[in-house]
Amino acid sequence: MDALTLTHQLERTIVIDAPPATVFRYFTDSARWAAWWGEGSTIDARPGGRLYVRYPNGVEAAGEVLALAPPSRVAFTYGYLKGSPAPGESRVTITLERAARGTRLRLVHEFAEAAQRDHHVQGWRYQLSVFANVVANDLHHEPAARVDEWFAMWSEQEPAALDRTLATIAAPDIRVRDRFSCVDGAADVGEHVRAARRFMPGVRLQRPAVRNVRGRRPRRRS
Repeated sequence: MDALTLTHQLERTIVIDAPPATVFRYFTDSARWAAWWGEGSTIDARPGGRLYVRYPNGVEAAGEVLALAPPSRVAFTYGYLKGSPAPGESRVTITLERAARGTRLRLVHEFAEAAQRDHHVQGWRYQLSVFANVVANDLHHEPAARVDEWFAMWSEQEPAALDRTLATIAAPDIRVRDRFSCVDGAADVGEHVRAARRFMPGVRLQRPAVRNVRGRRPRRRS
């Protein structure tokens, strides 16, 4: 890799409707990495760790993690086991930053040859579209569990844990409106939760039991 001159690059930027911490999990967890790339794909999320991609059509690629800075940057080499570029002959850098409605992802893929770059333009257009949808599906999976996380957060005693939960389940521009709240933005919501805990110690929030359309709790059937 050091001997190569990577003078050709493609860039692509998309906005994903999820917080950076949620998006970044796909670069540190093999199960999520495989949900994006294809069954059997893996990533060893540490500098020097190996990554492997097995596309649904059977094409295989591999590389090495070069840098990992959660939740904002990952860089790795990339190449095909059979084809060009070969493993180690191109470099991918992905950076994440907060956007108005989630996360702005910027990808830069560097190559030694212009033909290799041009070959990957449509591939990344498609692959990042797949990625955005995979993240969205994961984020909105089991919405009741996300609601429970929101309510549990109001009783969280550890500031760092509160911030992690808020970053995972809420968009940066979240707005909260109820009888006690009129706050905008994740930072302000976090302070509001801390204040509620301070002035109402011991308070617990939970979602009500599900009722049927007539307003009655569903009967348990034997």
